[in-house]
Amino acid sequence: MAFEPPRRLVKALGETAPDGDDWLERLPEAAERAVALRELAVERVQVPGGRSSLVVLVRTADGTPAVLKLAPSRARPESERAALAHWAGTGAVQLLDEDATEGVLLLERLHPDVSVRSLPEAKALLEAAGTLRRLWVVPPVGHPFETVAERTGRQADAMRAGAVADPQVAPLVDAALAARGELLAAPPEQRLLHGTFRQSKVLAGDRMPWLAVGPDPVVGECAFDLARLVRDRVEDLIAQPSGASTTRRRVKRLAESLDVDQERLRGWTLFRAVESGVRARRVGREKDAELLLEFAGWL
Repeated sequence: MAFEPPRRLVKALGETAPDGDDWLERLPEAAERAVALRELAVERVQVPGGRSSLVVLVRTADGTPAVLKLAPSRARPESERAALAHWAGTGAVQLLDEDATEGVLLLERLHPDVSVRSLPEAKALLEAAGTLRRLWVVPPVGHPFETVAERTGRQADAMRAGAVADPQVAPLVDAALAARGELLAAPPEQRLLHGTFRQSKVLAGDRMPWLAVGPDPVVGECAFDLARLVRDRVEDLIAQPSGASTTRRRVKRLAESLDVDQERLRGWTLFRAVESGVRARRVGREKDAELLLEFAGWL
């Protein structure tokens, strides 16, 4: 079959590599090779799919439903593989392929169209938080994962450049960078984190009711991971007259439910919202940028 990448993937990869690369051009051949090597039967490409990988619904030689995932190196698929192997199916989708092929993962099939985002908001946050708790484990000795300090250091550089280009965001960037500095001065526990956790990253499964997918793993404190969940459904929060107070209550509730320091969660939520807002503005997603920066202003 033709392994045509969904438009969502093409657009997202264009944002992360504006000068382009040849991964998309090589993708159909790579997918065919991965399918043949594993003797898979292809059902369909998942649409709209993800923003950093091609997701193909397949069946193994014995008829087991599975997912074949192909991602470019800048999406760090080998880091994802290492994290999934360490979690070994606890709280996260399970690896089915022991043999490492660069940029290719064979995964347990979940229900791709059913995420916790389909639940009422309060229930969705509860289920998502419960899933996240299971992922927070001690990283393996000599782990290959990036640290929170390293990742946010790169992001901080880009945020400073964004503030120079757009002085209107400079006060928020300054506040976010100050919060980062304070948080990194005395970090608490070091855990393996999902890295990009949100409601849409938790899918319904058969082995367990809910399992996380699509990590961009990082090692650091739990509040960093939880911070992205705080702003889930940000468009709904912004539309509410009580959005600011609802956000503050959400920070308090999530911090208490997962034994995370509330002020550290607020600080990382601020940093991650400003970073995402500045990045969205840089690539021309102005509506997303406005939502994120308004949200950040509440913190």
